[in-house]
Amino acid sequence: MADMTTAQAAALWSGLMILLMVVLAIRVIMTRQKHGIGLGDGGQPELTVAGRTFGNCAEYVPVGVGALALLTLLGMPAYAVHAVGGVLFLGRLLHSFGLAPDKVTLARKAGMGLTFLSLITAAGMLIVHAFIRGQPF
Repeated sequence: MADMTTAQAAALWSGLMILLMVVLAIRVIMTRQKHGIGLGDGGQPELTVAGRTFGNCAEYVPVGVGALALLTLLGMPAYAVHAVGGVLFLGRLLHSFGLAPDKVTLARKAGMGLTFLSLITAAGMLIVHAFIRGQPF
C-alpha cells in the first residue's frame, strides 16, 4: 500500500466500503426470505437490526466516499487518504458487527467513534485546503 497513488488509495477504500454495503444488503435480503417478509420488518428484531445496519452504513459511506474523491482531487498525499478511508472502513465494519437490538455494544460505540473521527478529519482537511493553494502538505 505504500506505493499506491492517492487515486488508488481512494479506490481501495471506496471499493471495500461498497462491498461492505453489498454484503449488508444481501444480509437484509436473506433475513427477509428467512422470515417471509416482503416489506418492513414484520416485527422481527433480526430484520430490524439487519435493515438498520445497512441503512446506517448507507447514511455514512456515500459521504465518506465523496470526501475521499475530493481529497484526491485536492492532491492530498496517499497516506492521508489511507488514514481517512481506513479509519472509516474500520468504523463501519465494527458498527456493522456491533449493532444489536437490546444493547449498545462496545463495537457499535467504537464504530461510530471511528466513523465520526474519519469524517471530521476529512471535513477539516477539505475546509482548510479550500483556502490553500499549492502543496497540500
